[in-house]
Amino acid sequence: MPLFGNRRSPTPRLKPELDDKELGRVRKQLDTSPISSMREIQADQIERILRAAGTDWDRRSHRISVLADKAADSNLSRFWLLRNPKNADALLFQAWVDLVRARQAGAATDAQVTAERCYRAAELRQEDPTPWVVLLGLMRVQRRSQREVFAVWQEVVDRDRSHREAHLQMLGYLSPEESGSNSQVLDFLDSVRSQGLWQSPVAALELTAEFVRYRRAASGGGVGELLADKIWHQARATAVLDHAVANWKPGVLRHAAALADLNLLAYVLVQAKRSADAAEIFGQLGGTVTAWPWQLSGNPVDEFTYWRSHATR
Repeated sequence: MPLFGNRRSPTPRLKPELDDKELGRVRKQLDTSPISSMREIQADQIERILRAAGTDWDRRSHRISVLADKAADSNLSRFWLLRNPKNADALLFQAWVDLVRARQAGAATDAQVTAERCYRAAELRQEDPTPWVVLLGLMRVQRRSQREVFAVWQEVVDRDRSHREAHLQMLGYLSPEESGSNSQVLDFLDSVRSQGLWQSPVAALELTAEFVRYRRAASGGGVGELLADKIWHQARATAVLDHAVANWKPGVLRHAAALADLNLLAYVLVQAKRSADAAEIFGQLGGTVTAWPWQLSGNPVDEFTYWRSHATR
């Protein structure tokens, strides 16, 4: 134990895999040579890690999303699907890569093909909510009707009522910037809150909604931009922050993206000038940094490092 002060804090670094070490190892393997023999190994490793998640749909979704983001600029997903066209995981992985590319482009170029991949994957593993989650994301990009979107949403919650990615997709879809309104967002949050899911993968849904409200004001110009910081001192936002600080103690949040939610909480507490509370959350995070939301203020690692030092000073 050091004689003076605390041990040195872990060096901050971006970790899309968060605390999933096996996912981190597979993700790192995707940096290797694109030759055919390596593609076979990489596809096998992805299939293995997805199978290992079993029916932990939250973990499975986290792993697919991280690997799809990494593989979006390569032909790995296409290689795997051509080799195994009837493999549910290959179909699903290609569909998620399609979704990543559609989000980057702002439009889905082959939406019908991607949707068909989702439906085929759903038929092959009917208990899995993940194909429906990808379809939900695809429909959000397309701005499809609420009737269509809610039908797919029901397919998800019938299989997993606390699916984090699906809830975030719906939160975005129902926003006034997309296909909904502020009242629909509030109704959605009330519905989720009534289910008592605060220790589930959707624990940060209300915090995310408040953060989106803050970002809307901060980027809107005029008086709203000047008063944006006051949102964190309004009753609704204060209640959300107080609840998170009081309840998100070490070991409470166990879902796959818990460290991502804690990054968001740390960022918001910094914005709200609650340094003492932020210091506690930084302590839980160690050196694990997520790009979002820190990238909104600059280089994610630099921002995280600066504000951790400021909060724990």
